[in-house]
Amino acid sequence: MFKVIRFFLPAGLLSIFLVCQSTEKKSLSSDSEVIRESRATLLNLFAINQETEQLAKQAKEILVFPNILKAGFMFGAQFGTDGIFFKDGKADGVYNIVAGSYGLQAGVQSFSYVLFFMDDISVLYLENSQGWEIGLGPSVVIIDQGRARSVSTTTGHPGIYAYIFGQKGLMAGLGLQGSKINRIDPK
Repeated sequence: MFKVIRFFLPAGLLSIFLVCQSTEKKSLSSDSEVIRESRATLLNLFAINQETEQLAKQAKEILVFPNILKAGFMFGAQFGTDGIFFKDGKADGVYNIVAGSYGLQAGVQSFSYVLFFMDDISVLYLENSQGWEIGLGPSVVIIDQGRARSVSTTTGHPGIYAYIFGQKGLMAGLGLQGSKINRIDPK
């Protein structure tokens, strides 16, 4: 009986967290603080890795999450401040991200997350899905700050490039994780 509780307790707590995650509708105004923060985050990525600026020029669209917080001990959760979807260089949507994980993990960490959508199929999937889940949609190439310098526009394949950078804090472990991205502004 204890093994069953030990298995389902983290899953239950994670489910409650995911359900309670805010999906409050927000409007998109051109002078919004989150737009300025997202643009600054993108410029910071370009400064860290010059290849990403070329990648941005080839990308169809870009989704920027300036600040994501991840915390966990055995089971974990991550959520982000609002992110901005840039279409043709202009803010075109507000998104949020939430993720859950289970496994050997402990710590707290914050980081920035930028997704480059390289083809129309990936953009359409994001726009037409009801809560896009990473891992279930188009192929995603995840590149953290340590590997980012070795990846260029010619080393990958079409789909989505996900850059994780600006990590602060300490998070260690192994586990299974799923992420969900939702549009939170009315279209």
